[in-house]
Parts: sequence; structure tokens; C-alpha cells
Amino acid sequence: MLFILAVVTKMLWVEGAWGWVLVGVAAAVEIGESYAWLHWSRRRRARVGAETLMGLEGVVVTACYPDGQVRVQGEIWGARCDETAAPGDRVVVDGLDGITLRVRRAG
Repeated sequence: MLFILAVVTKMLWVEGAWGWVLVGVAAAVEIGESYAWLHWSRRRRARVGAETLMGLEGVVVTACYPDGQVRVQGEIWGARCDETAAPGDRVVVDGLDGITLRVRRAG
């Protein structure tokens, strides 16, 4: 937008070399903004899905003997725990089997 404004300004009001300086500076600013935007958007990828839960702590909702449910980041997931975990126990997500979380007791 700045580049277009600079070109229109040069054509209508600014004569000579200063008009080209104005257009050049506007082009450099636009290129810099585009580079910064692309660089930032590549670094900040959306993280979604059960894979993002690895290593997070949760709380057992229904007893895991070995299958049950856990709450991780406010969502309830089906879980499998190799050891017995009672409701209220803290667990850590170790892996994923389909959409079932593999968990172990924390601590």
C-alpha cells in the first residue's frame, strides 16, 4: 500500500530525483515488511492434534485399569495406563495409539 501511495505521490506532486528517492524508499519498506511477515509466519506454525500433548500433564477422570479417561489441557481423552491410576491422579502423556493417549503416573 505504501509503495502505491509513493508512486501516486511522485506522479502528481513530487518532481525530479526526489520522487524516485521516495519510490525507492517505499519499495524498500514494502520488501522489508514482506520479508518480516514471511519469516514470522514460517516460525509460528499451528500446532494441532493429539501429537501436541506429548509430555504434558493431565488428571485421571475415570480410573485407568488399564483403559480410562484423562483430562489434558481442558479436554477429556481416552487413555491407556500400564499401571493402575485412580480418578484425581496426575499422569503424563507418553505416547499415542490412534486417538488413545498412552499415559503413566506422574512423579
